[in-house]
Amino acid sequence: MHRTLKDITNQDGFLTNYLDWDQTIANEIAKDEAIELTEAHWKIIYFLREYYQKEQKSPAIRILVKSLKEKHGAALGNSLYLQQLFPVSPAVQAAKIAGLPKPKRCI
Repeated sequence: MHRTLKDITNQDGFLTNYLDWDQTIANEIAKDEAIELTEAHWKIIYFLREYYQKEQKSPAIRILVKSLKEKHGAALGNSLYLQQLFPVSPAVQAAKIAGLPKPKRCI
């Protein structure tokens, strides 16, 4: 039986179980967000999944920028750079595509 995104996401489009995630699902969510995933996007997505496994939460934008800067340097840990990749709301869109819950204190 083929499951659709609607079967495994909540009303806001976030996966209800982050373990259901794979690259195919990420691409489907990204398509719904009007984002074509590139290597740059995948780097952020996999960073977020790693972060979530350690912290059990999705980072809000300030923590995301700080954590990216610590691990990958100022080029990636930059809110303007993230805004280019995820134009509506970087922390929210990136978490959604990464199959994670919506970050707290993010619109």
